[in-house]
Amino acid sequence: MNTAATRPFSLALLLAVLEGCATAPSSPAGGGSKQPPKVGSPMPSVVVKSFEGQEMASADLKGKVVLYDIWASWCGPCKEELPLLDAMAGRLKSKGVEIVAISIDEDRDAAVQFLKAHSGEWSLSLAHDPEGRVPDRLKPPKMPTSYIVDREGVVRFINAGFDRSDAAEFEARLTALAR
Repeated sequence: MNTAATRPFSLALLLAVLEGCATAPSSPAGGGSKQPPKVGSPMPSVVVKSFEGQEMASADLKGKVVLYDIWASWCGPCKEELPLLDAMAGRLKSKGVEIVAISIDEDRDAAVQFLKAHSGEWSLSLAHDPEGRVPDRLKPPKMPTSYIVDREGVVRFINAGFDRSDAAEFEARLTALAR
């Protein structure tokens, strides 16, 4: 059915796909930072729950090098990136590096189905933020967006979007900060 009423929706969907999940969905108003984090500034406090229901707070990771990745199951580049980050987490965990992948899927089941499709156990830490508190606080410009934070909690690198070549840069930056 291709009616005039469905064309605007179809065009919007096509544009979102073509932009590689370029923008995060809108999030609830209130409580967010006025400005997104910038390189050289402290990482805003982030509190989420693991998929098992345990609270995960950025304050608990102080003293570690951390990559926070904001992703969603509906985002094509996110689906490509997450397994690469998982392999990286396995290689870098012993160096004091933690990779935290935060799903902003409103539908928890969609995120869980994506995660179950991955063969084996995940090495990275997985969290869920269905209320959109993290995007409200961090204001990621694209999906996915990754934030690399040093041991003191200072943002050292921000990557909006994802291309396979980004993984090597992430690993090099994380390794350098972990020394």
